[in-house]
Amino acid sequence: MDYKLLKEAHPKLNIKFNHALSDYSYTKTGGEADVIAFPKSKDEVKQIIDWAKEFDAPLTILGNLSNLIVKDGGIRGIVMILTDMNAISVDGHYIYAESGAGIIEVSREAYRHSLTGLEFACGIPGSVGGAVFMNAGAYEGEITDINVKIEAINREGQFLTYTNEDAEFAYRHSIFQENDNIILGVSFELQPGDQEAIKGKMDHLTELRESKQPLEYPSCGSVFKRPVGYYTGKLIQDAGLQGHRIGGAEISRKHAGFIINVGGATATDYVEMIEYIQETIWNLNSVRLETEVRIIGREAE
Repeated sequence: MDYKLLKEAHPKLNIKFNHALSDYSYTKTGGEADVIAFPKSKDEVKQIIDWAKEFDAPLTILGNLSNLIVKDGGIRGIVMILTDMNAISVDGHYIYAESGAGIIEVSREAYRHSLTGLEFACGIPGSVGGAVFMNAGAYEGEITDINVKIEAINREGQFLTYTNEDAEFAYRHSIFQENDNIILGVSFELQPGDQEAIKGKMDHLTELRESKQPLEYPSCGSVFKRPVGYYTGKLIQDAGLQGHRIGGAEISRKHAGFIINVGGATATDYVEMIEYIQETIWNLNSVRLETEVRIIGREAE
């Protein structure tokens, strides 16, 4: 397929051809995409969806690739990265953010306006869309705890609106993982709070994160979901796996729940490490570790 036809049809679109997704992923791994498009508005998103539908082109939607592994064979078709859609606005105790805005930045905007409810997100590196997609959470808080209204578009190009209840939030889950609809923007309903108290909580959570997580290395964040009755990091730590390395991927010595890129890691190294951890923990504890990180794309040829 000649994807340059997309650029000809919509010359104002920001598009790259045959570009490595490792330039955007938090692990610094991942193969090429045939096309990477960076829409700046809902209308541009719809243009890309309509074109992909007309020409039967594969279309993959990504945020800022923080809790994601793209395989070394890359992704065929069009990859739409939404990080250029990053506007944030405040109206009373509501904050509206486009899906490509960083959830960290939204939490900071809430602090600046003395609004409480998003402090837990002050260290989550994902986008707003990604945070809603997986019901992101940290330090006893989750997106589901906040009343949200979600703007989305389906693969037919129809605009939709979801309430908190419509989103069917559960642990690291939302309806968007099942219906394949694309999150465009989110309205968060927060509560007035004391600015100093909000800052104090955010500073405390930031200190906890920096002291416990290997932020000095590329990683995909928390790799596994928490199994019922267990703590993933402790299972991995007790298994003596910290420091184990496959290629350039290493189980962090600072936090056993993280796999870090210590230099030259490939996505294959990451996937093999994930499978090694799962097999080891199953053999030792009969506990199945499910991935929180999404793994997408094709194997290298």
